[in-house]
Amino acid sequence: MPNPSYETVQAPFTAFNFRVELSVENSQVHLCEASFAECDGLEMTLDVKTIREGGNNGQQIRLFGPVSYGQLTLKRGMTPNYDLWLWFEAVVAAPKTKRAQGEVTLLAADGSTPRARFFLDRCLPVKLKAPALNAKDGVVAIEELQLAYQSLTLVPLRGGP
Repeated sequence: MPNPSYETVQAPFTAFNFRVELSVENSQVHLCEASFAECDGLEMTLDVKTIREGGNNGQQIRLFGPVSYGQLTLKRGMTPNYDLWLWFEAVVAAPKTKRAQGEVTLLAADGSTPRARFFLDRCLPVKLKAPALNAKDGVVAIEELQLAYQSLTLVPLRGGP
């Protein structure tokens, strides 16, 4: 019988269980610990520079340049909790003092066991969108927040199967 500790194939994480936490810098209180329906934009891109040497037509040199980060898009059903709207207004009033730290935790299928954590540093809200309103539809009112962040760090978690 094969030894499971030597198994090289691992089941991928699921994308439907995650938690988002935002905290304003120098504050102990979370801006929001929200159950968002969607979270997209955890990304880093390395800019590649291509250099061609004169007379060497069969080869090119690739050098890496700066890293750029995406914009995080969060969507949730709108509730009487207006924390994101108040934060946006506070950033407009005093942009140097209201940056946030973000944490997106990917959870196992059980909904509670953390699998990986993404830390976002010095987040700024760049877009806050009110729900689309239409009297003909009976859908949930969804608000959308887009965040710019200065850095993204993945913290893999040990343990579990």
